[in-house]
Amino acid sequence: MRLGIVGLGRMGANMMERLRSRGHDVTGYDRNPATSETASLETLVGALGETPRVVWSMVPAGAPTEQVVTTLAGLLGPGDVVVDGGNSNWRDSRRRGEVLAERGIGFVDAGVSGGVWGRELGYCLMVGGSEENVGVVRPVLEDLAPEGGLAHVGPAGAGHFTKMVHNGIEYGLMQAYGEGYELLQASDLGIDADAALRAWREGSVVRSWLLDLLVRALDEDPGLEHVAAWADDSGEGRWTVQEAVNHAVPAPVISAALYARFASRQTDAPAMKVVAALRRQFGGHAVRET
Repeated sequence: MRLGIVGLGRMGANMMERLRSRGHDVTGYDRNPATSETASLETLVGALGETPRVVWSMVPAGAPTEQVVTTLAGLLGPGDVVVDGGNSNWRDSRRRGEVLAERGIGFVDAGVSGGVWGRELGYCLMVGGSEENVGVVRPVLEDLAPEGGLAHVGPAGAGHFTKMVHNGIEYGLMQAYGEGYELLQASDLGIDADAALRAWREGSVVRSWLLDLLVRALDEDPGLEHVAAWADDSGEGRWTVQEAVNHAVPAPVISAALYARFASRQTDAPAMKVVAALRRQFGGHAVRET
């Protein structure tokens, strides 16, 4: 199948190579001339030949994706399909699908999980869109995903909603591993925390790919001595918590994991100052002076 990929970063470039290795004719465009295979989006679309032309966007969510989709809306025509494989907000995806549909252009929002390992192992894909539009790109979807790793989860917007929840769960899992590791290290029993995590990878009910990656990180940097205790968030954790509020769905684990990331960025947290001051006021507890 012939298609274009916009955005040749770590994910986009690896996806392009995986598809090429499976016989697809892929042309890549990136705003970095040193990486791009074509001079512009116009050139990319021109190289795709006859309808249905498929363009897969792998650029950051927000303004970059908006710019790409808007430009493609003016270059593509009825029967063509745009796929957004970035971590876009599902509301934006639903809106973009409606705008493109007015021009007869199909839209598929693809939640993509697999990171830098996807080229070899495949990408879990959670896609939203009509049966017709998903059908156009299905050969590509099937070759990107490992066996059993592809799900058409609903209409436009559903793919990115599902990926949002996926990432929220990921927040909670990572936080649980982090807290468990810290507790093992804090014990006065002299526990070999790294050895414990390695053992958990085999036969344990908490074994997972995330645990495998944590052990890999510890092998590369014992005790994670060179990793700062600072964790950014991509935005999807925030969206997950907000949607939980909107639907009155209790999500204490995901919420706590998100707030733990916020706390990691505060070397002198105001909230803790309040707690310390109140403890001194009502209980006479000692306060560490700055």
